[in-house]
Amino acid sequence: MSKALFITGTGTDIGKTYVTGLIVKKLAEEGKSAAYYKAAMSGNDRRADGSLIPGDALFVQKISGITQQLEEMCPYVYEHAYSPHLASRIEGHPVEMAVVRDGYRAVCDKYDYVTVEGSGGILCPICFDEAKIQLEDVVSELGLSSILIADAGLGTINSVVLTAEYMKAHHLPLKGIIFNHYHPGDVMEDDNIFMCEYMTGLPTLAKVQDGDTELKMDVEALAGLYE
Repeated sequence: MSKALFITGTGTDIGKTYVTGLIVKKLAEEGKSAAYYKAAMSGNDRRADGSLIPGDALFVQKISGITQQLEEMCPYVYEHAYSPHLASRIEGHPVEMAVVRDGYRAVCDKYDYVTVEGSGGILCPICFDEAKIQLEDVVSELGLSSILIADAGLGTINSVVLTAEYMKAHHLPLKGIIFNHYHPGDVMEDDNIFMCEYMTGLPTLAKVQDGDTELKMDVEALAGLYE
């Protein structure tokens, strides 16, 4: 039976896709049947024929080495690097929850470990005009638990604690934190991690340094996060 895990972040450009790629790679290299899924993807380039390249999906596919087809990784792909609700207002093709759910189920039917990446932070609006869909609605609809990707540097305490408290208040299970852009021995970053653990009660699952090609985490502990 397929298991899944949602990857959210404290915001945009904190390395969520990079860490997600390392997560999927870890599972795949240890012989797990691993796949990737994302409801909506913004800020994508076009091929010569005009079709959009799902950039995050392509990155995860390349870094992880999985053979999953790009077409099944993300049902909604937009060119503008905006929140999906605004990108779809400009480009059309607004997100429908039924399409997201059906695409997710199709991936779950084929793979044992499905890693679902969010767009931006947990409050990112996915659709607004045609229906009011927040990223958290996708998490709830798919019945997923999450892990949080955060920057190890200055300002992370506030963003981590606010995200964790919001998710707790909205009954979105959060299993732990992975800190990105970590520098071993950096006194501030180590204190940030301690304070985030203390203020949220969440464990640190891994620390990712710039340029890492492997997730420094036991694969069975990682697989155990999936439900």
